[in-house]
Amino acid sequence: MTATTRTALQIRIEAFTFHGEDTPVLTDTALSVTPGSLTAVLGGSGSGKSTLGKLLAGWLRAGHAGQFRGSLELGGTVLEFRGVPDDPRINPAEWSRRVAFVPQDAAAMLSSVRATVAEELAFGLENRATAREDMLRAVERTAARTGLSRLLDRDPATLSGGELRRLAVGCAVITEPDVLILDEPLASLDAAGAAQVEDLVRSLRGTGTGVVLLSQAADRFAGEATHWTILDAQTALDGGTVTAAGTPAQLAGSAELERAGVIGPHGPGGIGSGAVGSAGSGVAAGGRRPGPVPAAAPGPAPASLELRGVGFGYARDPRLPGTGAQDRVLRDVDFAVRPGEIIAVTGPNGAGKSTLLRHFNGLLRPTEGDVLVCGRSIAGVPVGKVAASMGLLFQHPRDQLFERTVLREAAFGLRQLFGKAGAEARSRAALAEVGLSGTEEAHPAELSASQQRLLALATVLAREPAVLALDEPTVGLDRHGLEALQGAVGRAAARGAAVAMVTHDLEYARRNAHRVLELSGGSLRDI
Repeated sequence: MTATTRTALQIRIEAFTFHGEDTPVLTDTALSVTPGSLTAVLGGSGSGKSTLGKLLAGWLRAGHAGQFRGSLELGGTVLEFRGVPDDPRINPAEWSRRVAFVPQDAAAMLSSVRATVAEELAFGLENRATAREDMLRAVERTAARTGLSRLLDRDPATLSGGELRRLAVGCAVITEPDVLILDEPLASLDAAGAAQVEDLVRSLRGTGTGVVLLSQAADRFAGEATHWTILDAQTALDGGTVTAAGTPAQLAGSAELERAGVIGPHGPGGIGSGAVGSAGSGVAAGGRRPGPVPAAAPGPAPASLELRGVGFGYARDPRLPGTGAQDRVLRDVDFAVRPGEIIAVTGPNGAGKSTLLRHFNGLLRPTEGDVLVCGRSIAGVPVGKVAASMGLLFQHPRDQLFERTVLREAAFGLRQLFGKAGAEARSRAALAEVGLSGTEEAHPAELSASQQRLLALATVLAREPAVLALDEPTVGLDRHGLEALQGAVGRAAARGAAVAMVTHDLEYARRNAHRVLELSGGSLRDI
């Protein structure tokens, strides 16, 4: 066989069912990866993309994680699975030498036992007994390719979400795998970071690495793929399944793409002539602008949220060169949001957007200046009391989901405020607000990534706070999720809530906020 037709990795799934479940998560699905190819698997949240990626990468193993009927082929070796105890077992260590996987949750890729970015990058090479000089060269080369060179001495725990994602990609590619599987690789990345990942994938393909992109967006990156496979769970009673497969030109604008909840390209630069945008365009591609900000009442009504001359710096890492006592993140920031106003703050990865957001409810306290919520300074006020007026959606839903059922999660802490009947009514209303009615008895961990983010939003909405502070609210959402987010935030603003969101997605910000600000160099400016 020639290099262009030889199969590097192939999977055929009759059905895959997790242990303890009755319904398969994937059925009638097949995928083939050849050297140097880019294959895009597109589908909405819950369609089984991540499960497919983990099966390909050996992160989910037949018999160990669930019952698998089908086959796997890697480098010409075929393993057949019948869902019985004597099925073959793959060696995850050997498999990982050939196939690398970057999960949607980038932090899950990291060892969490290394003190610096450089050590994290070297971790996989150390486990393979790579010579030290070769390892150091590989770390420097990979850091340059992923935009991490200036961060090599940083503690991974101090990185922003976008920086963590680039580190996870670096850890995957440093070992030069035959196949690289990327699950939502551009999530949380700014434009520069996304461009670096795209360029890296192109260079890997040039050296023969086959790449699989798992994505909810038919964007420019997916448009470079040689083949598209569309997964959809909504039309399959027995799990996610392939509803269409072909080239981007064949599937752009297809009914299957729209039904799957795939997001169209963000404005100019999309693939083709905009056909995907017409079929798959949701809030991200063609959403309506928010309504006007309600007129202020006569008199000196205070802003719902206000920052006055706020400055902040983290204590400097003593291992790093330099004489400064702190790394300055915010510098003399003035910021105000009125009732009913939606303001978006964007900026490059590592600019301090999440740091800014954590000042709103007192999780971080300014070094200089003051923060006012509903006209009152929160200096010295416990975070729990600030939370009565301030609802914060974290960047990672897992940081605020901990209950046994979706309904209990949405109702947490409400009974003390509104009584049993009031708590249930508010929680059910909040779940309906984000499109999660019918999931009340499910465990939060059983929800898709998109649904988990919407559940975290529902826990905030249920309290009807005066201010909504949203950290990267669009990450992990498919088109249906984006529509639910826009509707819920718009209705909250119409009721008089002030909304401040930080996001890397400038196009989304422009379409869904009254004002857009950029945080750069520690300062805010209108854009």
